[in-house]
Amino acid sequence: MNQPAAAPVALVTGAARRVGAEIARHLHAAGARVVLHCRQSRDEADALAAAFNASRPDSALVVQADLLDTGALTDLVDAVIAHYGRLDALVNNASSFFPTAMGEIDEAAWFDLIGSNLKAPLFLAQAANPWLQATGGAIVNIVDIHAERPLKGYPLYCAAKAGLLGLTRALALELAPRVRVNGVAPGAIEWPEDGQFPPAERDAVVAHTLLQRVGAPSDIARTVRFLLFDAPYVTGQIIPVDGGRSAHL
Repeated sequence: MNQPAAAPVALVTGAARRVGAEIARHLHAAGARVVLHCRQSRDEADALAAAFNASRPDSALVVQADLLDTGALTDLVDAVIAHYGRLDALVNNASSFFPTAMGEIDEAAWFDLIGSNLKAPLFLAQAANPWLQATGGAIVNIVDIHAERPLKGYPLYCAAKAGLLGLTRALALELAPRVRVNGVAPGAIEWPEDGQFPPAERDAVVAHTLLQRVGAPSDIARTVRFLLFDAPYVTGQIIPVDGGRSAHL
């Protein structure tokens, strides 16, 4: 049995792995058709889409694009519309994250961190807006608790996420009343795979988290699902999902 034509369509950036993949799983389980964006992790994205399509035919699509290429962002939305004919939700999850020491910040770091965390969400929202207006859809941006409480050693990343926080609220104003725009601000959910945080730093983070533990990708995914599908009177809000860490910093 094919996917019902009325099933909502959600585009999730950075959806092949980690938190993005978990967001996609939760939205698919909620009945959405999910468009999985990836940049390099095509094999993982294809495997996830295959699993989705095995349970519900034509319920997942993979689109590959470099979000630092502004021209590719409109093409990304066009690919969704060409396949499904509608767009109900946009989740701006893809993000670069790395330290930038003062005195060593260069334009390459600027273009990467600002591009992935702020510029791409803006231009994707702009490209998606006509279609979201048509469906009365919603946008969720994955922000960070360090948008408001900077993390030492990461000034450019924190500035980019602070910009995304401001953009979230600005878009809520610009796209109302048809389109809702909200943000989720994770705390410690999954440690970076490149070893940026050694064990002592990880222990310090947990010690400053009220729940005394690291969160799971499902904590973020459930909140995204809520904001997209179960919060019709919520817009312009940033929800911290951080175990209470932002209240204890």
